[in-house]
Amino acid sequence: MLLAIDVGNTNVVIGVVDAGAIRRRWRITSDAARTADEHGMVLRQLCRQSGIDLSAISGAIVCSVVPALTASFVAMLEDVGGVEPVVVGPDLDLGIAIDYRDPREVGPDRLANAVGALSVVDGDAIVVDFGTATTFDVVSADRRYLGGAIAPGLLTSAETLFRKAALLHGVALDPPEVAIGRSTEESLRSGILIGAAGQVNEIVRRIAEEWGAEPTVVATGGLAERIAPLTEAIDIVEPDLTLRGLALIHERVKG
Repeated sequence: MLLAIDVGNTNVVIGVVDAGAIRRRWRITSDAARTADEHGMVLRQLCRQSGIDLSAISGAIVCSVVPALTASFVAMLEDVGGVEPVVVGPDLDLGIAIDYRDPREVGPDRLANAVGALSVVDGDAIVVDFGTATTFDVVSADRRYLGGAIAPGLLTSAETLFRKAALLHGVALDPPEVAIGRSTEESLRSGILIGAAGQVNEIVRRIAEEWGAEPTVVATGGLAERIAPLTEAIDIVEPDLTLRGLALIHERVKG
């Protein structure tokens, strides 16, 4: 079994991959103050509650956009799992070419998403990942990462709005029933969620037009299932796309 860990700015997603299938998936809060020992305690508890035998873990892979946490998870995996994890970066043989001017600037999660997309799409693809930032990643059928776009994340934008506007308050981000809100809550849900859907539609349209392609659009990330039905652009929702990409990278690197 493989441990695949996606370290984001807001959450850490930990997956147990067995024979190519995601057997378990956990989401914990990113906390740069946690030590490797504390992360080890969390992992042991999660595995124990889910009936996962840590001694059966034969490999691990980490992609991280939080440098302070990268070393902590690597040390934890070496100690708890007894494995030296693969750490995703542009220097690895990912099986894709990277057309960014400086490949080191591409987030490792975006690279994992690109690899994952090629396993679920037969052709050109755009990945929309709803995280702390909303990222758009463009990957061609001939396995080239072409670049993309980065926008403020849905929750990031909403939290800033609630913090800066004294008369507005946090609301549950449930799908809006109307576009014309007749209360503050309805208006916020309409503006935040329909606005996010409109952003996706327009950025995807502009990318496809500039590219001259008809890509399949794959959505992933915590809010993908809420936003996708409100858009015209998203074709597939794959919550585990990053973990699947990590598993494929590990398989390629370790054979």
